[in-house]
Amino acid sequence: MPIETLVPVHFVRALLSTALAILIFVSPARGAEEPEPAGDVQQRIAAATTQFGFRLFAELRKEKADQNIFISPASVAFALAMTYNGAAEDTQRAMAKTLGYRKMSPREVNTANATLLEALESADPAVELAIANSLWARKGIEFDPNFLFRNRKFYGAEMTALDFSDPKAAPTINGWVSRHTKGKIEKIVAEPIKPQMVLYLINAIYFKGQWSRPFNKESTAERDFHLLDGRTKKHPMMAQGGKYLYLKHNGFQAVSLPYGQGRISLYVFLPDPESSLTAFCDSLTSEAWADWMRRFRRTDGDIILPKFKLEYEKELNEPLKAMGMAVAFDPDKADFSDMTNEKVFISEVKHKTFVEVNEEGTEAAAATSVGIALTAMPVEQERFTLVVDRPFFVAIRDNQTGMLLFMGGIVEPQ
Repeated sequence: MPIETLVPVHFVRALLSTALAILIFVSPARGAEEPEPAGDVQQRIAAATTQFGFRLFAELRKEKADQNIFISPASVAFALAMTYNGAAEDTQRAMAKTLGYRKMSPREVNTANATLLEALESADPAVELAIANSLWARKGIEFDPNFLFRNRKFYGAEMTALDFSDPKAAPTINGWVSRHTKGKIEKIVAEPIKPQMVLYLINAIYFKGQWSRPFNKESTAERDFHLLDGRTKKHPMMAQGGKYLYLKHNGFQAVSLPYGQGRISLYVFLPDPESSLTAFCDSLTSEAWADWMRRFRRTDGDIILPKFKLEYEKELNEPLKAMGMAVAFDPDKADFSDMTNEKVFISEVKHKTFVEVNEEGTEAAAATSVGIALTAMPVEQERFTLVVDRPFFVAIRDNQTGMLLFMGGIVEPQ
């Protein structure tokens, strides 16, 4: 039975039916006279975003694997996709490789993202999921009309021109981010704005979903959570029993907890005691993920899950360079001639997230800012018990498109 038909869901918007997406991703291109079905392009872009998300997560873990990491692959990908519309030559090719666009034309990328955004907007009436994009430009700088048109048409991103030397400019941009994340992310652009900055491309995502079956607050109790260094700490843990989509695989257990009507779910992966979160994360690939998604089966079981709330902030320049986009950050080599006649490069990519998981459900938000600067300037299984009392991995997935909205490794719940 397909996993999409089994999972209730609630959180954000879209990731991907990975197995099918991978088959589509490597299939021959259709002729111009045969338009690609909307579902196909959605799955292709969702698959590309999923793979990009796992690679970015792996790069971030190289820096600080012993700390909490929580990112939104969707938010980062949408912000970079808008930037990609202004890239040319080697810069465009490098970004296409990093983002997984090499088998898609720029028009296919834009069309696929537009259909995905539309699908996510209507993912589940019982779940609040909002995605917004915007461009903020320095007054006096001219931008290519086609670049602006593509980002407006396919991403709904209107451009606002501001006097970046005005002390109110940064608060204006940050106010937009705060409104579109319900106040969960209040600041993404530093004050004051640096003189060489000419454009910010920003994505904001807000998600709020109630569990299809909420946890009983009376069942929440203080329990031991085992930390990486061998210590234990008391932490509030929620408890629930029932029938869930569940997977017992080599080195881990996993469960899917649906939101709302079930299209969006929180996936919780718990490494076995003799294994570790590090070993699990080392095995994370888009191919492995697709295989795991096919293996979930409805099974009776009991769950103990920590309540947690965390905020994460990271500049993504170095991870993205390591993933193949270094040329876009190079003031001498970056080519964004499809964006503006000015000589510009990517100065910074900033990413912030928020997540809270409790008895009612999950609230999460993400914002990504790309700053552009001038260069001169069903098998029956035995009942399971899942006690998440050690570092674990989570992901919020749209089960229809396969789109991964959020993912992270929780080392110490706060």
